[in-house]
Amino acid sequence: SMPFLLCLKKNKSPVPLGRSIFQKHTPPIQQNYQALLESCLKNKRLFTDDTFPAHISSIGTGALLKKLPRNLQWKRPHALHKSPVFYTANRKQLDLCQGLVENCWFLAALEALTFHQDILAAVVPQNQSFERKYAGIFHFRFWHFGGWVDVVVDDRLPVSEAGELLFVSSVSKNVFWGALLEKAYAKLYGSYEDLQIGQVSEALVDFTGGVNTRIKLAEAPPDLWGVLTRATYSRSLMGCQTHLGVYFPSVSLSCIQTTKVLKNGLVAGHAYTVTGIRKVTCQYGPENLVRLRNPWGKIEWKGDWSDSSYKWELLSPKEKILLRKKKEDGEFWMSLRDFKIHFVDLVICKLTPDLMSQEDGKKWMYSLKSGRWVKGSTAGGSLGFCNGNFWMNPQYWLNVLPAEDSRKSPSSCNVVISLMQKHSSKHRNRAPHLFIGFLLYKNIFLLSFFTEQYQESNRKLPPGFFTRHQPVNKHQVFLDEREVTHDFHLEPCVYVIVPCTLEPQQESEFILRVFSRKHILREMGGNTSFTLSKEIVDRYEGKIWEDFFTKHFEQKKNLKFSSISQNPEINAVQLQRILNNISWRNFQSFHLSFSLDSCQGILALLDLNATGTLSIQEFRVLWKRLLFYLEVFQKRDTNRSGKLDLVELHAAVQETGISLSNEVCNLMAIRYGDPDLQISFESFVCFMLRVEIMGEAFRNLTQDGKGIYLRESEWMMMTLYS
Repeated sequence: SMPFLLCLKKNKSPVPLGRSIFQKHTPPIQQNYQALLESCLKNKRLFTDDTFPAHISSIGTGALLKKLPRNLQWKRPHALHKSPVFYTANRKQLDLCQGLVENCWFLAALEALTFHQDILAAVVPQNQSFERKYAGIFHFRFWHFGGWVDVVVDDRLPVSEAGELLFVSSVSKNVFWGALLEKAYAKLYGSYEDLQIGQVSEALVDFTGGVNTRIKLAEAPPDLWGVLTRATYSRSLMGCQTHLGVYFPSVSLSCIQTTKVLKNGLVAGHAYTVTGIRKVTCQYGPENLVRLRNPWGKIEWKGDWSDSSYKWELLSPKEKILLRKKKEDGEFWMSLRDFKIHFVDLVICKLTPDLMSQEDGKKWMYSLKSGRWVKGSTAGGSLGFCNGNFWMNPQYWLNVLPAEDSRKSPSSCNVVISLMQKHSSKHRNRAPHLFIGFLLYKNIFLLSFFTEQYQESNRKLPPGFFTRHQPVNKHQVFLDEREVTHDFHLEPCVYVIVPCTLEPQQESEFILRVFSRKHILREMGGNTSFTLSKEIVDRYEGKIWEDFFTKHFEQKKNLKFSSISQNPEINAVQLQRILNNISWRNFQSFHLSFSLDSCQGILALLDLNATGTLSIQEFRVLWKRLLFYLEVFQKRDTNRSGKLDLVELHAAVQETGISLSNEVCNLMAIRYGDPDLQISFESFVCFMLRVEIMGEAFRNLTQDGKGIYLRESEWMMMTLYS
């Protein structure tokens, strides 16, 4: 019997059976940013982009036009602010607010990007400004159907008569990277109006070229907290969406139809960014919390752990001060339990697909194949139509192999397969997506059958094979989405992937991507098209300390266990042992050591619930900050002395995105420096942790941005034990 094939329809009309829509995907216009910049500087003129003009046609032709103010104008940032800034290293100033374009899905993904400076720098080249070499031209990079493209824009932005940006704006009004990036994204996809409908998952892939894991929260795995933890402390971006009222497993988001604010403060059918997680210690036991942000920059959750919730009184004063933020800024906390109830799904985009993998090793392999469904040739449609043409679809031979760097031979290998259709129109929302999917076949018989009869001739498997064999994914769901991704656990063997449209004779180009520890992918049939394969090394820094931690602290006698959570915690002595035994990359020129006094100071700063120890969670926070501080320290320690003088210290602090007065910097040099006011890396860490934590406390407590009110117990907790 044939598998029952489902399709999930949205409010769009599928293309009629047999009607050809084939039109080769139009790649974006390529402009040479450097050449254009130099030409403008040489001729002393500001760049104007004729390929995406400051004209109503760049905004669109539909419903968005009705929302525009009467006297729409296009102005450059210098005409909008006396001191415009392209980008700031201070993450707190990177927050964005949604404008008239209903693109909450895009903003939610963009917010997630700001938590990873290395990934953000790949999309937003940092050496751009409104001062040095300014010529009214900027560029951004997006992953577009299999490759990175550079998109050039001028800096003329649509504004109201009062000079207010109509679309994306920054919380800090003089920062313009978000508005210019949105303009580049609109250019890539045709117009601003083409950003009205979309999915968080699409934008996350466009920003990273990564692979998505989508978790249906109603069917969340038992170790969801573990998945969130690994995602938070690795190079992952996370977004999620609320229910529409009617349950749809997957739906494109357009805030045009879904602006209903519920009584609990959430917006129905809306995209949010996951900005953090935290396990807190309440009087009744531990609680897992998730931090989220509404891309509107306002309208927040009103339930447990919201800004005004009584639950905060169950925490230690220090933990409450550093986590609770009483501001209507769109960011809020909620329990993991409530998160699973009120949100439909969680999308995690990672550069390697190891979130769900139990395999050892860091190396991943990535293969990409481009293909097309052509009417009368390779557009065979799905098995569900029983038309006998399914075998005509493109077929791909996949040999899944055990990883070489694995310490054990796994019985199953984590394999992620992604199928993405290319839109044929210049405008992303003008051509409806086809319903697409793929079937995966595996058989011991297939290995000998293919090797002996088909490998040399490179022929496709015949119709008879598909009538005799069941696919691995019997219940494949066909979706009218840009990309369909599935996570498999497969035993090492030979498989065949058959990508197809739901209905036969429908035409489109597509790309097929496969991620695994090790595999071979090639196309079957006469077309031996080029396969792009490359190795990805997972640079998740947590692996380094996790391995070290396991090695040195796995014995119970070296650990203090919490009576509640049974999770290992480390004291100052153990922290010192870890930091002094770790192999610090790129820091071989001199010996790096942490004193017990420094470790006690670090522990006091990060130990929010006053236990005298650091939990694994708190150590993760410390490790991430240490790697960042190390990068900044090395950059500013120009003579490789292992110490920073006052000038270098000022530059290093500025590099972290924190603004401190000269007086404060000088005081900290006296407090943390040696007699010559030289700051070691150890002292720089203690100094920066204190600055960051005190700054966070002030921002959370202040009502007017100028001062704070503290009870005596809170003052003592913040000043004596930190």
